[in-house]
Amino acid sequence: MNRRIEVPAARVPAIGERCLVEGEGKSVALFNVDGRLLAVDDSCPHQGASLCAGQLQGAVIQCRSHGLRFDLASGYLLNSTALKVASYPVEVEGDRVFIVLARQEVVA
Repeated sequence: MNRRIEVPAARVPAIGERCLVEGEGKSVALFNVDGRLLAVDDSCPHQGASLCAGQLQGAVIQCRSHGLRFDLASGYLLNSTALKVASYPVEVEGDRVFIVLARQEVVA
């Protein structure tokens, strides 16, 4: 089964906007890039600064603390695979939006 965080409808970001979503013990930054919802851990893997507060340039978020830039779709540091922030799929079911955290195996 998937662990998911439901994003309250009033908090789903408009195009070019973002929001911080908390649930399941996680803080996740949710971005709307040209109508595509992209989710990553809010904590920069370098020193833990908030990525939600960073500068958004297309599908790239720049950490305000040290300027590291991450591709929101893959989570990787731009032009490198040396550093990565966790990224999560986003599911839209009708008018409901969910951030998918992990798949858990079901034991029969």
